Amino acid sequence: MRRVVVTGLGVLSSIGTGTDRFTAGLRAGRSGVSPITAFDTTGFAHANGCQVPGFDPDRMLRRLDPAAYGRAAQFSAAAARMAVEDAGLTDDDLRAVRCQISVGTTDGESHDLDLITEAHLHGGPAAVTGRAARRIPAARLGIAAARELHLTDAEVLTIGTACSAGNYAIGNGLDAIRHGDADFALCGGADAFCRKTFTAFYRLGTIAPDCCRPFDAGRQGILTGEGSGMLLLESLDSARARGARIYSEVLGYGLNCDAFHPVAPKEDSVARCLQLALDDAGVKPDEVDLISAHGTGTRANDVTESRAVRQVYGNTPPRTVSLKSMLGHTMGAASALGAVACSLAITHGFIPPTINHRTTDPECAVDCVPNHAVEADLRIVQNNGLAFGGNNAAVVLGRYNEHQEDGHVPGRSLSHGQSHGHGHNLDRSCPDCASAPLS
Repeated sequence: MRRVVVTGLGVLSSIGTGTDRFTAGLRAGRSGVSPITAFDTTGFAHANGCQVPGFDPDRMLRRLDPAAYGRAAQFSAAAARMAVEDAGLTDDDLRAVRCQISVGTTDGESHDLDLITEAHLHGGPAAVTGRAARRIPAARLGIAAARELHLTDAEVLTIGTACSAGNYAIGNGLDAIRHGDADFALCGGADAFCRKTFTAFYRLGTIAPDCCRPFDAGRQGILTGEGSGMLLLESLDSARARGARIYSEVLGYGLNCDAFHPVAPKEDSVARCLQLALDDAGVKPDEVDLISAHGTGTRANDVTESRAVRQVYGNTPPRTVSLKSMLGHTMGAASALGAVACSLAITHGFIPPTINHRTTDPECAVDCVPNHAVEADLRIVQNNGLAFGGNNAAVVLGRYNEHQEDGHVPGRSLSHGQSHGHGHNLDRSCPDCASAPLS
């Protein structure tokens, strides 16, 4: 199996666009909260969110006609463009090789669907334009990135596993590179504000009135957010050959789906997913330095995830932070932005804080690094993504040291943790896996 590294990052978020501003925002514990302006919030008792400020697709995109694509697709294409340039690659470099693009999302272009519904309601079918309808398909999130980069030999996927979709996309890209199915992979997630999702969470009673306080005893729910995070993956040999800067190494990932409940997470299933990721990475729990939690700030999620973490890591787990305290819940982009943040934290040697924190809920019992970033020598980090319907995904990232032995991966204690081609990581409860060699 080829080792896979992250050599480019693209990010649009409420606390900063581009790696420099995003890193500065993470270090400062910046809050991205502002009053929502993406749609009319009349009638809602509170309507704060985490919007991407000052996004100008005409400035950030070179080839796409922004009017032909929705805001989420614009985010996806812009973040992909940034990741490629950050990796020191040109469009011609990518056109000469096999590429994969995987973009995770929750809502696709639901904001445009909101607008079409409103137009139809007030003006009938004649009020809906063909161009507006053509912007709707979620597949255009991946297509927009490919067209912006003018790729001609690319597998393009949009993955709709909701709030864990970014990690699903990264796992997809990891497999494509390590199995030799692609030379470069652009993977991550993108979502834009929409009235539909805000209203759904509001009616569930899970929108916080002011800010998001993950793991806090007084937490009141999520704030919806938007943005995109894209990572450029390539093999270690490729990165070395072209002298690329390496942010992190993608050591492994785990996926599962328990279908336990439409919205409630299941502790044992989450724990199983975290363990699958560690097994795939060949990493022991005591080798992990940091967990970037899903950490939504809801009553149920934070307790369930904290208990699942302790199932895997024991009663003294690694520091466990929630970026949603700063970024809000960016839906399909959430775990992708988490992976970008983890890669930057590994590179720059710090742990981002969980802001807005006052008192840790005893039922959570994690060190969430309250309010202020801390310097840290990070070798291995786990990034969690949990989604409605029990769609769980976790990714393990490690620091790459060019002076280490070629055959040594940080923390790798097992070498069997690879996909065996039948759709999931090695699992001894699976008949196909039970007889697989530990090679």
